[in-house]
Amino acid sequence: MGRVSQAQARENRERVVRTASRLFREQGTHTSVADLMKASGLTHGGFYKHFASKEALIDEATAHAFGELAERRAAAGEQGAGERAAAQRALIDTYLSLEHRDNAAGGCPTAALAHDMARESGADEAHRVYTEGVGDFAEWMATDDENGITRLCTMVGALVLARATKDSPLSEEILAAAHAALTEAD
Repeated sequence: MGRVSQAQARENRERVVRTASRLFREQGTHTSVADLMKASGLTHGGFYKHFASKEALIDEATAHAFGELAERRAAAGEQGAGERAAAQRALIDTYLSLEHRDNAAGGCPTAALAHDMARESGADEAHRVYTEGVGDFAEWMATDDENGITRLCTMVGALVLARATKDSPLSEEILAAAHAALTEAD
């Protein structure tokens, strides 16, 4: 087998980060390196050519997930024609949807990684990125009348509970109640 070009090595590393970001949101950061590499279409042995440790990958995958969240907020801003309230409403509509409930892998890292981050040391990079990401998201969700933290907690809590009760009618009821609580003043 020949050597991989630098461009191919960069592409492979990015693929591992993207895959890890999705798998960590779907299955948790306890997902094994072997499973991550297999899902990336690469060999387990190649992992340490790209990353010093699994913790280093968790750091990058967390940053990647919050980068995706920032892109979704920007897209909501475009959908809301640059008007903050409309952008927030578009994001709430998407966030508290059945599609988002059923897609943890491609969904919000705030909800999906909360369980894992609660067990992380506050000193590691992933925890720092997570904390900053939550703060930025809460700030973005603030209105003139309402604290962004309260609104974010409503959204994240509803999503977590809806996922946990997915196979019951209560799941959709939770999403609808949170949506109504956040949008009834609109």
